[in-house]
Amino acid sequence: MSRPSAVGLTTGSAPLPDFPQLRTCPYQPPPGYRDLRLTEGAVVRARLYDGRPTWVVLGHAVAREMLIDPRLSSDWNRPDFPSPSPRRKAIQKATILVGMDPPEHSAYRRRLIPSFSVRRTRELGESIHRRAGELVDALLEQGPPGEILHGLALPLSSHTICGILGVPYEDHSYFEEQSALLVSPQVSEEDATGALMNLRDYLTSLVDRKEKESEPGEGLLDTLVHRDLADGSLSRDDVIRLGIILLMAGHETTASMITLSTFTLLQNPRQREAFLADPDGAGLAVEELLRYLSIGDVAMRIAAEDMTIGDAHIKAGDSVMLSTAEINRDPEAFENPDELDLGRGARHHLAFGYGVHQCIGQNLARAEMQSALTLLFSRIPGLRLAVAAEEVEIKPAQSGVQGIYELPVAW
Repeated sequence: MSRPSAVGLTTGSAPLPDFPQLRTCPYQPPPGYRDLRLTEGAVVRARLYDGRPTWVVLGHAVAREMLIDPRLSSDWNRPDFPSPSPRRKAIQKATILVGMDPPEHSAYRRRLIPSFSVRRTRELGESIHRRAGELVDALLEQGPPGEILHGLALPLSSHTICGILGVPYEDHSYFEEQSALLVSPQVSEEDATGALMNLRDYLTSLVDRKEKESEPGEGLLDTLVHRDLADGSLSRDDVIRLGIILLMAGHETTASMITLSTFTLLQNPRQREAFLADPDGAGLAVEELLRYLSIGDVAMRIAAEDMTIGDAHIKAGDSVMLSTAEINRDPEAFENPDELDLGRGARHHLAFGYGVHQCIGQNLARAEMQSALTLLFSRIPGLRLAVAAEEVEIKPAQSGVQGIYELPVAW
């Protein structure tokens, strides 16, 4: 029997499924996505929290095609641009770079690339590795039990992004708290807006201080202030909004990946043993963990004009959502996709997106993950969960960064 076309779902009497959906396991996609892909195909119809219908992309090949299609817009300033939650809608109102289309997006991105390039990441590699080692040593000195998110993952990622941006690390507790409010699925639109304004006030004050310095520091914000703001190529608001998105994205996602990767390896002892036995394969292991976990699960687009993708006849103004978690479990792209295989070599995953909006900080995230996981498991080979796996609380992050609230460990 042939599968129903995506077009039929727009006119059928059956209610549309909700999108996004909750994970029932921290390292597995919501089970409803698999059912949709198997019964309806790679592009299906669903509805958002506000009742708005949306197209949802679940297949790997079609996702790659759509992520480079200029007919799909990322412009968050469009009045009809979709959002998967009220909280995300609040964030969309005041951020920059991510929610832009070329050529505007390209002009901003070019200013940032040198700070996140492969070369720059290699230069930072030693300091990242050293800091990760210090944090693992601190866990050992304190003795069991320990906690991975706040004891290793978050301080490593915060310290790294602070160094790149030129943000004082002594302020990390404040911006971590505000960023957590912005990505928490349990926060209201009002509270998310308040956290965004707090971050804006903090960055405004920091930019003001940097502007008064006779000699710029080495951070990216120093460069933007003393070069781009000084010559008028960027406005003060531009610099502040770039600082917000980089500060927020630069630590929250990586911290979640390190923590969830640790939990996943503890739940997969054979893969953990393989990881310990092959330190030279850490790079491949990180790629597989990025594919397998896919914590940034929702990418948002809007159709700028009519387009047809397979059976899906998408009209101008239609919402389009891409589920990275399910896309990275497509069996047509990855053999036995539900198996964690650290030797897989899954470099064609879409955990960092694809095309012009591919994550600018991906090289940095890889370096932090590799150092943190390698040092953690090599220096504490007896690492284990300090609680039952069922007691590890999953973030109900339907539209934000997937992960867990804390990871208690012992050894």
